[in-house]
Amino acid sequence: MKLFIDTNIIIDLLGNREPFSKFAVTIFSGAEQKRWKLYTSSHAIATAYYLLKRYGTERELRRTLLALLDLVEVIAVDETVIRRGLHGAQPDFEDAVQVECASKIRGMDYIITRNVRDFKKSPITIAAPDAFCLKYA
Repeated sequence: MKLFIDTNIIIDLLGNREPFSKFAVTIFSGAEQKRWKLYTSSHAIATAYYLLKRYGTERELRRTLLALLDLVEVIAVDETVIRRGLHGAQPDFEDAVQVECASKIRGMDYIITRNVRDFKKSPITIAAPDAFCLKYA
């Protein structure tokens, strides 16, 4: 199964944001166990870095992000993704970029996000992390 992980799930995991982090841990543990393959956008990694840098040292955060890259395939946000996002059906541009990145991978099964309502027009099935874990973990 192929899962696109939205920025908020990465921040839940790395920032240990309770009560959400337990679902992020379950999802990433499933990837470690090869139960599914995880993807995210380059934008999500950069945003996670930006938001988390005030909570630890630069060195720790970089080490953590490097370890994360062992579990997640990063999809580049390029001009095509941006143009498609600007012209797409998603009302929120940032969410549109995530959908366009996820759409680059053939057979993407889910976009995992806590902002389910913001992805209503996504052509890819959306799942909240708790609902996904309840069904598959």
